[in-house]
Amino acid sequence: MTSTSSIDTTFRAADLGTLAVIAWSGEHAEEEGATPFLLAYSMGDSPAGPEASEAAVRALLSNNGLTIGTTVHDGSRHPSFPVSLLVEAGQAVVSMPLLNAQCPVPPEWLEAAEETGTAYFLFTARPWPTATPGQPVTESELQKFAGDEETLNAAAHCLLPIRRIRT
Repeated sequence: MTSTSSIDTTFRAADLGTLAVIAWSGEHAEEEGATPFLLAYSMGDSPAGPEASEAAVRALLSNNGLTIGTTVHDGSRHPSFPVSLLVEAGQAVVSMPLLNAQCPVPPEWLEAAEETGTAYFLFTARPWPTATPGQPVTESELQKFAGDEETLNAAAHCLLPIRRIRT
């Protein structure tokens, strides 16, 4: 299901609040072996409140041509895809117009990324106020939030090719 309801596409960066990205690897229903995952989310701590954070994420995604719902956008099939992923020195850097975010990635994530050449990226409009950037999140907390239907249905889903710095 893809949401196409009327969305206010006026993007206000200040309304995002604290934006974070978390990385993990695991099984994906449609893939064999480990899949590297990245989840971007707002903590919902915008000065205008969590609803403003959600609206800002939805506008940012919409303005970049990304739909929210279950459609998976395959970045490897579109040379001008608005989201890119650079992996270097144990860090994943996700870039899109008006946004750059990075996070450290664990060794098992790097191994899965090396094997697949891609990462599954979710950017959810659902705020996650208890997952503070830089603080550990338990596997149970991650599973509860990232695997929740509400989180998944409020997210843009992308398969991103992994790029590296050429030397």
